[in-house]
Amino acid sequence: MATTTEPTSAAPPPSGWSELWRKEDWWAIWIGLSIVAAACILFWNGSSLRWLAVVPPEWSHISQVADDLARNWVRYLALYLFWLAVFSLALAAVGQKLRAFVPAFTLLYIAAYVIFVIGRWEEATHYNMEAPLVALLLGLVLANTVGLPRHLDAGFRGEFYVKTGIVLLGATLPLSLIALAGPVAILQASTVSIVTFGVIYWTAKRFGLDRRFAAVLGVGGATCGVSAAIAVAGAVGAKKEDTAVTITIVVLWALVMIFVLPIASRALLLPTGVAGAWIGTSEFADAAGIAAAHAYGGYAGKIPGITGTADQALHAFTLVKVVGRDLWIGIWAVGLAIVATTRWETQPAGSAPDAREVWRRFPKFVIGLFVASAIITAITASYSLADYERIVAPGLTGPIKDLRSWTFIFCFFSIGLTTRFRDLAAAGPKPFAAFTVGVAVNVSIGFLLSAYVFGKHWATLGQ
Repeated sequence: MATTTEPTSAAPPPSGWSELWRKEDWWAIWIGLSIVAAACILFWNGSSLRWLAVVPPEWSHISQVADDLARNWVRYLALYLFWLAVFSLALAAVGQKLRAFVPAFTLLYIAAYVIFVIGRWEEATHYNMEAPLVALLLGLVLANTVGLPRHLDAGFRGEFYVKTGIVLLGATLPLSLIALAGPVAILQASTVSIVTFGVIYWTAKRFGLDRRFAAVLGVGGATCGVSAAIAVAGAVGAKKEDTAVTITIVVLWALVMIFVLPIASRALLLPTGVAGAWIGTSEFADAAGIAAAHAYGGYAGKIPGITGTADQALHAFTLVKVVGRDLWIGIWAVGLAIVATTRWETQPAGSAPDAREVWRRFPKFVIGLFVASAIITAITASYSLADYERIVAPGLTGPIKDLRSWTFIFCFFSIGLTTRFRDLAAAGPKPFAAFTVGVAVNVSIGFLLSAYVFGKHWATLGQ
């Protein structure tokens, strides 16, 4: 998961059962599944979350936005209070101080509304101005030009927001689809992860970088960006500055790929499912990849020659990146921890890693995605496809999808606002060059696998 460094508590890391209420991953699950449960209960009783899940309307004249705000300002206020309450509860439980979070999140929510409005402009797709891309660009420009006070970073918790959004994504990703596409996704993701790590690690070593730094760079490109880099840095004993440089490089390339991959896919007129799989194997961040897949999915039915649906792009990306590549975090962490303690260190500190290390490094929010998918799959199993589109989509999954869109915008804007490129300049060109070689290999293999080896599979995903 590629986000930038966020404020953390000085308290020792939680362990055992206390993780269930003292770690962000678990709170992302509790928040996401609570929303799904509430949506299901309301749906059973003939109602829905639609009143709370308010979003700006599609518009061609700004007066339409003003009219919507005049009619629904109470709903927007209620949604702000809801997000503020649940995120504040979670952060307080994990030991964060809320004094700085509340004003920062208020600013974030207002900015997210404005960004959402821009993304709902009827010409937004034509100019590649999807809300997630606008959020990232605006945040990046602000962070690296005028800047914002550093204490506001307390509210820009991109990793937490996207984890919550991914749990909600499970509510629109049926288990039947995961079962059908999962083996292919894992095979494709595993191939890319192993090859990309090997290329980056070997190149970094050839450039004379320390093997611990090379390992952190390699895993940052091979799996889930920042989360993987942080996990492996701790496992191999890398320097803090090596981790910071890796984070910056991952975010930089993730932002570049947000624009490059959809543009290249559009030029090639790839089916949405194929493009989503390519993005899943070639992006370096869940948040950035979701933005790219969401942007390309928006072309479905609007750009002649692009077949498929918007959901196919997002589902293919999720299966390859979140279900496939992200699962490698624990594998790389344990494997490299064993190598570091048995081969790289003359005096190993602490006991040798074991199976518990896999669980400790495992991205827990993926569990939430599967549980949310199982809940919705069980509830809607008796509906035909026609009834699902007519009844379930607008009354159950639609509001959840809109709430998910808010969390993604919170995340994308947060990533931009907390990414400072000056950290990269101090490290010199070698780390960036090594990672870039991996990018070239990653993108090429991802395209071959997505468009040719498994092209038919992804083009017909869910059909």
